[in-house]
Amino acid sequence: MSEISRRHAQGMETRRKVLGDAHVNRAEANKTPFDEPFQELITEAAWSHVWSRDTISKRERSMLTLALLAGLGNYEELALHTRATANTGATRDDLMEVMLHVAIYAGVPRANHAIKVVKQVLDEIDKEKGQ
Repeated sequence: MSEISRRHAQGMETRRKVLGDAHVNRAEANKTPFDEPFQELITEAAWSHVWSRDTISKRERSMLTLALLAGLGNYEELALHTRATANTGATRDDLMEVMLHVAIYAGVPRANHAIKVVKQVLDEIDKEKGQ
């Protein structure tokens, strides 16, 4: 197996562990020849080179990702990664700590909107669980 193939396989395994099979299956089913190079890039670079490292925990990596997404205003990805906290171990308390840091270091408006997104996702998760 080539190094690229190993990286891709490792990235897909990590991607599935973090985002869940349903999300990855949808992304793979919706992949087209146009976005296939991008999907390969994120699988090998983000999910293999970065997310598969064991230097910090998945919980810590998740919290960093949430802070960066919120701070940069990438709210759709923030919702996706908020949902993924069920698989990374980041708690609701962790999410609020992240948002407090975002407010101080990236700005209150970004944190305010990010909190709205996180609350919506958490409400959806609670409804799915019947809470």
